[in-house]
Amino acid sequence: MIDLETLKNLLAEPKKIVITTHHRPDGDAMGSSLGLFNYFIQKGHFVKVIAPSDYPYFLHWLPNNPEVIIYPTEVQKSNQLVAEADLIFCLDFNTLSRINELGDEVRKASGIKIMIDHHLEPEGFDDYRHWNIGACATAQLIYDFIVHQLGDKKAINKDIATCLYTGIMTDSGSFRFPTVTAELHRIVADLIDAGAENWRIHQLVYDNSSEERLKFLGYCLSNKLEVLREYNTAVIHISKEEIKKFNIKTGETEGIVNYALSINGIRLAAFIVERDDKVKLSLRSTGDFPANEICKRYFEGGGHRNAAGGQSDLPLLEVLEKFKAILPEYKNLLLQ
Repeated sequence: MIDLETLKNLLAEPKKIVITTHHRPDGDAMGSSLGLFNYFIQKGHFVKVIAPSDYPYFLHWLPNNPEVIIYPTEVQKSNQLVAEADLIFCLDFNTLSRINELGDEVRKASGIKIMIDHHLEPEGFDDYRHWNIGACATAQLIYDFIVHQLGDKKAINKDIATCLYTGIMTDSGSFRFPTVTAELHRIVADLIDAGAENWRIHQLVYDNSSEERLKFLGYCLSNKLEVLREYNTAVIHISKEEIKKFNIKTGETEGIVNYALSINGIRLAAFIVERDDKVKLSLRSTGDFPANEICKRYFEGGGHRNAAGGQSDLPLLEVLEKFKAILPEYKNLLLQ
C-alpha cells in the first residue's frame, strides 16, 4: 500500500491514467468516472475511461462521454492502455470480478491501483484505498478525494460538478435514502455553486425514457408484479423473451424494482430478470432489512443493506422459487 503523500507526489507530474468502473455502469459509476476524468485532464494528465460493458443511453450526455472506451468493442486498445498506465483508478467496485475480463488485465498490470468505493468487503487488489461504506455514493468520495485529500476545491468546475451531482443523485434515490446526510447536502450545494444544473440533470436522467421502456414498465406492473403479503414482499420476474419483445436496452430496467418497493407495507422487493448468460436479481428493502445478506448467502452477490444484487445459473422460474423459499427464514424481520 502507498500513502496519500506518495500518491500526491505521483500526481504532481503528468501521468498515464486509466479509470474504470463496474460492469453495466449506472449513474454513480459513470458520474464518478467522468468526474475524475474531467479533473485529471484539467491537470494535464493523459487519461482514458474504460467501461467493461455498455451503459444506459440516458447517461451519454455527461461531459466528455465520447471519450469513454467500451472494453468489448476495443479490447486490444484497452489492454494496451491498462498495461501502460502509471495509475489505474477503480471506481464504484471493490473486487476485480465486477469488471469481467478487464479484471485480469488490471490485476496483472504494473501500474499503481487506486480504489475509490463505498461497498462492503474489498477484495484487496488495490495499492491505495479511499473507501467508506457510510458514503452515499462513490461520486461523494470523488468529491472528498479532490477537495480534501488533494486539497483542490478550486478545480471543481461545471463539468466535474455535473458528473458528481449525477452520481450522487442517482445513488441516493434522488436524495431519499438513509445515507443522505446534512454533509451530503452541503457537498451538493457546492456542486450547484460550481455550475451543476440540478433541474436539468434530473430531467436528462429521469425524464428521458423511450416509448418502449414506458410500455415495458406498464407491462411489469400490470402483468408481472406479485405481492406476497404474508412476507411483506413484492416480486417482478422477467424472461429474456419479454426483454426482447419490448426492445429493452441496457439500463432500461433500472429502477423498476423501486415501484414494487413503493407499495404500502412492502419491506422487500425483488426484480428478477433472465439475461443471456445468467439470471440477475436486484433487491431493495426498507429500514434495517438486510437485502445484501440474501444476495451474499444465496445468489453470489452483495451490496448495501437496502440495495443489493445477485445472480444465478439456475433457470428463471427456479430462481424465482428459490427466492420465495428463502422468505420464511426472514419472516420475523419482514413483518416488523
